[in-house]
Amino acid sequence: MSFRDRLWKYRGHRILPHMKNGVRNSILIVFIPIFLLGMYVNFRNHFPIINWVDIHQYQVFTQVSEWNWLLIARGTGVSILFGLGAVGIAYLLFHENYKSIWHRQKISRMFFSNRFVEEQRIQAESQWSEKQVSKNKIIYFPRAYYKKKKGHIFIRIAMDMSRFQDRYLNLGKDLESGLFCDLVDREVEENFVVFKLLYDASKKRIPIQEVTVQNGSMKLMDGVYWSFDKLPHMLIAGGTGGGKTYFILTIIQAVIKSNAEIKILDPKNADLADLEAVLPKGTVFSKSAGILMTLRKSVEGMMKRSEDMKNMPEYRTGENYAYLGLPPVFIFFDEYVAFMDLLDHTERQEAMGYMKQLVMLGRQMGYFLVLGAQRPDAKYLADGIRDQFNFRVTLGRMSETGYGMMFGDSDKTFINKSVKGRGYADSGTSTIMEFYSPFVPKGYDFMKEIEQASVGEVGASATAVASGNVATASETSVGNERSE
Repeated sequence: MSFRDRLWKYRGHRILPHMKNGVRNSILIVFIPIFLLGMYVNFRNHFPIINWVDIHQYQVFTQVSEWNWLLIARGTGVSILFGLGAVGIAYLLFHENYKSIWHRQKISRMFFSNRFVEEQRIQAESQWSEKQVSKNKIIYFPRAYYKKKKGHIFIRIAMDMSRFQDRYLNLGKDLESGLFCDLVDREVEENFVVFKLLYDASKKRIPIQEVTVQNGSMKLMDGVYWSFDKLPHMLIAGGTGGGKTYFILTIIQAVIKSNAEIKILDPKNADLADLEAVLPKGTVFSKSAGILMTLRKSVEGMMKRSEDMKNMPEYRTGENYAYLGLPPVFIFFDEYVAFMDLLDHTERQEAMGYMKQLVMLGRQMGYFLVLGAQRPDAKYLADGIRDQFNFRVTLGRMSETGYGMMFGDSDKTFINKSVKGRGYADSGTSTIMEFYSPFVPKGYDFMKEIEQASVGEVGASATAVASGNVATASETSVGNERSE
């Protein structure tokens, strides 16, 4: 920490008691000056002048009765409309400032409603008489700060050893639901508990063209990455029409562009199976026998790669496949639960054995599973298999039971919205956030784009071989199959 930061650190806007009426006060600050200006413009030549010196009550009413009430009503109405128009324009021009004021108002009111405020009854002189009046004076109000930065809201509340301190630590859920944000982190720093909330997640949605894979990480939203090298395997759940298939196709396209090896398993012979027409032979499987064979060969390939890695001169204990320049291998398995239901007991046990080895040992050797299901039934993800899926995504509408299967016990309030590709995600931090899958424009041709990406990947592999780089056996076989 720098000397300047030790002296003073900007923590944001201080939350104060008067902010409980912040929105109303902000509206009045804009409305009143414009209203008074309108009144002046309308009545500067018509406002009646009354001589209030030595005037009798009868004369006052006589002069008032002579006023042009139609003109007064019209001028007042026009001034009110001007004031309201100014408020509307200010709301549009300074919408983010308004939202900040609204947030601070909610937090201030939360402190009052949760009785985090201590007041004392005091006696004071009245402004209108010599009598003593009693009123409440705030003697304690939480020291809290509000700051927005890079799409996140930071709420800092001082840990001041008050009797409310323990309750401050558990305000995450209240802030999350009250501000309509997603709590992504909570930490204690410099005598403050800091809540970090993701603000307006829909604005962080990216188009499919921006989904990239670099250094073992895939960008899925602004600021949201699947770091598969560190947190391997992805579990995707969602009902019909939620956008699950488009999301899986988006990931397939991205990993192909990164020169990764892929295998696609689609037991329902649906959308993913159609990729068989544009991908090399031996990439897409839809029959039970082919899927089981692929799982078995993937385990064998993973074990073989482990032995080969240890025999490489560059091998270092603790380093992974990427350190040795090997490509990652992604296995996309859609409708996993439906596939398991089709198998007999012996085949099911065999498949679960392969799955367990892949999820337990795959990270080091670069084998990653992307599993899709309508509901991740624990019956087929037992023995700790589900816990190894570090990135979890739900898309579309799901029941509370479905959310429980995906994220376990959580006090998160799940809200279903009619937005395709919208859901919730846990990126491996055990914090559930609102998620929007990359936007796919209408008419986007996945078949064409994936075919072009596949051709480019094969061309890159051929260039690498020609320049003297070492290619894996799988890269060579894919290249040969494409040439044929």
